[in-house]
Amino acid sequence: MDQSSHITAEISGARARPLVLVPVFALISLAGALFPSFSLGAEVLVVAVGGTLFWLGLSDRTPRRSSPDRLSARARWWLVPGLTLGVVEAINFFAGSTLEHPTLSNLADPILEGYLARAAAYFGWLTAYWGLVRR
Repeated sequence: MDQSSHITAEISGARARPLVLVPVFALISLAGALFPSFSLGAEVLVVAVGGTLFWLGLSDRTPRRSSPDRLSARARWWLVPGLTLGVVEAINFFAGSTLEHPTLSNLADPILEGYLARAAAYFGWLTAYWGLVRR
């Protein structure tokens, strides 16, 4: 391995540490929470940050974690609530969101009106997406 690629790998590995990423994600989350839901600023932020993370996931610029060969039994149990929420959301989407059967996004709107809850949701989205980028 030549010297320049070795230095590049060390720099990207240092930037991928939680000591660096947590404050960066916190700043992005706090800035994103300033925008109201579905506003132009919020959409631009989500597309810009999501696009950047998507690009990092496709490139070889981030250190990768090895993926397990198969899911453990404990991990498979997490599919149950995920699939259940997905089925409920799909049924409500196709049946039309009504007061009797609201979509999950309609149920989350009152919670996400608060600044701290919206910032926490942004932070959760960023950390989950970063976990996908590292795989």
